[in-house]
Amino acid sequence: MEDIKSSILKGKKGLVVGIANERSLAWGIAKSVFQHGGELALTYQNVALQKRLAPLAEKINSKHIYEFDIQNYRNIPSFFQNLGKEFGNLDFIVHAVAFSDKEELKGDYVDTSKNNFLNTMEISCYSFTALIKESLPFMNQNANFLTLSYYGAEKVIPHYNVMGVAKSALETSVKYLAADLGKKGYRVNAISAGPVRTLAASGISDFRYILKWNEYNSPLERNITLEDVGGASVYLLSDLSSGTTGEILHVDAGYNIVGMKNVNAPDISKV
Repeated sequence: MEDIKSSILKGKKGLVVGIANERSLAWGIAKSVFQHGGELALTYQNVALQKRLAPLAEKINSKHIYEFDIQNYRNIPSFFQNLGKEFGNLDFIVHAVAFSDKEELKGDYVDTSKNNFLNTMEISCYSFTALIKESLPFMNQNANFLTLSYYGAEKVIPHYNVMGVAKSALETSVKYLAADLGKKGYRVNAISAGPVRTLAASGISDFRYILKWNEYNSPLERNITLEDVGGASVYLLSDLSSGTTGEILHVDAGYNIVGMKNVNAPDISKV
């Protein structure tokens, strides 16, 4: 079981959708939420992912693990009804779901197929809106929602292609959702995380190069960790951020503020 650090989230119940393994950003968030007193329900998409998730759930003392296909929109209402009966209403939801055909991420964006474009947008962007819509009857007062993005939503990143377009749409969705739900007292935010070695990142060509570039050219001269993202999520999911909504919080060692290459950075091709 993970060490407890504080009680900032004590009494808060949340749902995390999208943990693939122990290297997932979603796992970094779940672990930090637990360490700061939160109670979590988790989801898995299929049996293979269930086997990976079960031992992680034990580490954060979660006995509420559910099979959940975010594209099966008909079943989302019944999912929340069941979750509400067994786990109770929620104070927050973390959406960490994205997908695109990795073969189409290798070439040029102009060659993106219609099918992959629509599938990427549906899973990586629309699913957040659909999840929120069906969850509203089961959220507590002042609840909030959190999703994950990347700098490829703002600037062109090699081999990110259609995923960058989807993340850009996701970030804009965060703002529109925040405006829609603010009248209810609900908050909606996103974390734009720097590159991390995750299962999703494995589909991006030359990812090692991207990691090195970020390390050498970000102000902190390092890459981020799961703990960095987890700590930021605790802030956004807690009452400490009660006045923050529609925000895209960069957790990227400061890389997003940089305008050109660090003149003192080594030649990556020789590293």
